[in-house]
Amino acid sequence: MHITPFLLDTNILILLFNERLAEPLPDGSLGCSLITEMELLSFPALTSEEEASIREKLAELAVYDIDPATQEAAIRLRRSMRLKLPDAIVAATAVVHGAILVTNDMALHAIPGLTCRALAVNE
Repeated sequence: MHITPFLLDTNILILLFNERLAEPLPDGSLGCSLITEMELLSFPALTSEEEASIREKLAELAVYDIDPATQEAAIRLRRSMRLKLPDAIVAATAVVHGAILVTNDMALHAIPGLTCRALAVNE
């Protein structure tokens, strides 16, 4: 049985932590990029309780490092699509690891060769 890999973008995890997702995370193998972990944990106003909650959730996910293949893919994406470096790294991580990127950043949905899925949000 094939388990679909999903890579969660930072915006999806922020929506999850703020209880704003109108639908559950997809069924499958869930992970995130190292850059997403860094973005989540580097908010200046993060409380120690929020940090503990984020670390607890991240412990449930596969966290993908920036390996040489991801690095090269991110460089190509940043050059060709003029993406911000964190977005290029997240997109490259999904492509290299054959994962569906779960993101509500519609600019990333336009990247050729990248499969994306958006999630509904409670307003």
